[in-house]
Amino acid sequence: MDALTDLFLAYDIRGKVGTQLTPALVDKIGRAFADWLPIPGAVVVGRDMRPDSHQLATALIDGLRRQGRDVIDIGQVTSDMVYFAIGKLNSSGGAVITASHNSGSYNGIKFYRDHVTAVGLDSGLDVIRDAILQKNIRTPAKNKGSLKHRNITKAWAAHCLAFGPNIKPFRVAIDNGNGMAGAILPYILPKLPIEAEVMYGQPDGTFPNHEANPQKLENLQDLIHQVIDKKLDFGIAFDGDGDRAVFVDDLGRPVLGTDLLSIIAKLYLDKYPGGMIIHEVRTSRASQELISEWGGTPIRTKAGRVNIGSLMRQKGAVFGGETTGHMFFKENYDADSGLITAIAAMQALSNSGKKLSELVNKYRRYVMIPETNLIVADPAAVFSKLRQVFADGNQDELDGLTVNYPDKWFNLRSSNTEPVMRLSAEAKTQDDLDKLVAKIIGLVKETAVTNERKALQ
Repeated sequence: MDALTDLFLAYDIRGKVGTQLTPALVDKIGRAFADWLPIPGAVVVGRDMRPDSHQLATALIDGLRRQGRDVIDIGQVTSDMVYFAIGKLNSSGGAVITASHNSGSYNGIKFYRDHVTAVGLDSGLDVIRDAILQKNIRTPAKNKGSLKHRNITKAWAAHCLAFGPNIKPFRVAIDNGNGMAGAILPYILPKLPIEAEVMYGQPDGTFPNHEANPQKLENLQDLIHQVIDKKLDFGIAFDGDGDRAVFVDDLGRPVLGTDLLSIIAKLYLDKYPGGMIIHEVRTSRASQELISEWGGTPIRTKAGRVNIGSLMRQKGAVFGGETTGHMFFKENYDADSGLITAIAAMQALSNSGKKLSELVNKYRRYVMIPETNLIVADPAAVFSKLRQVFADGNQDELDGLTVNYPDKWFNLRSSNTEPVMRLSAEAKTQDDLDKLVAKIIGLVKETAVTNERKALQ
């Protein structure tokens, strides 16, 4: 039972292929998902390029159909193409077989309901999980659901291109990390005024070159070298399932997710004056200030694509972003997309008339650490200690613990996907930032030692 529970994470299902995630289990998941979906109608199913994704997609489709659900199979696609298909076809929901940036030994499933609403652990995944655990899946329908195959690639490409109608010529490098974006770029690049050096474009679920996680600096090294050696305007890296894009500027510096949020927010506030922009607890104070200065309204929420997309829809926001690179667009059914992020950022850069490095320097007002993982045995004890030590700061617990001071702030939260705590921090000067981070890490270590001593007594 615990093994099954461990597969159901905050935002999706993920597990090791063959031992945790099997076709038999995915069939049950498909049946439970079919039972849970709130409205009748067809379900969109897509899959990534991992070696077992086709087999798992077939199992999911069989489970859905056994419960009487009609299925539209859109084949091997990026995750954001599934989101697009759900909205475009007005379906009752959808699912994509993918483990995003995880290694090839893993696979998973992302779920959406009608109106491209992401399904998380507190918005349906728990019900699906419990139906399987309690063997509470309905008996199969008398009439099996239909199955239709549909190719949406050309429609998707046209949709993406609409986000960059006036892009200027650029020389760029693109690292697909052998992920799914590589299969779609041939439909996009010839229609853009850019000269692109494409790296690792062949989709390969074994990821032979490097992990398809552009949030890790080591996975950007090949792209950085390409940009610097060939003196390109910038580089773009996509994650494994193509719903995130990370930029490297003309100086070879990784562009932070909060910088990218600022860049695209300017584009959207020019387009929708006074609009609301959704951001999360790790967002730079600079991004929030800029949104307000540009006439927009920044709205803060918990980290996680499920939270941002939901609040986008609830508030009628025009744009939203997460510091990990998930960017959400009003005209994309309030869903995230790596390709749309790349195109919108190029449009924003074109409008600015500046180099990417110049735009980043202009918008980056403070010094920020990359999000840092901390191994913590007792998160509750750490939070208690930090509340006491930083009692003079302005504290909130929207997502973990955030402490604000006039010249600095930090957020520490438990990861929803890994057994770690994640630290984000920002200050006006590098010296202030170094002191703040050192103090926090020292307190985390001190708490661990104190707990160890108590256990020995």
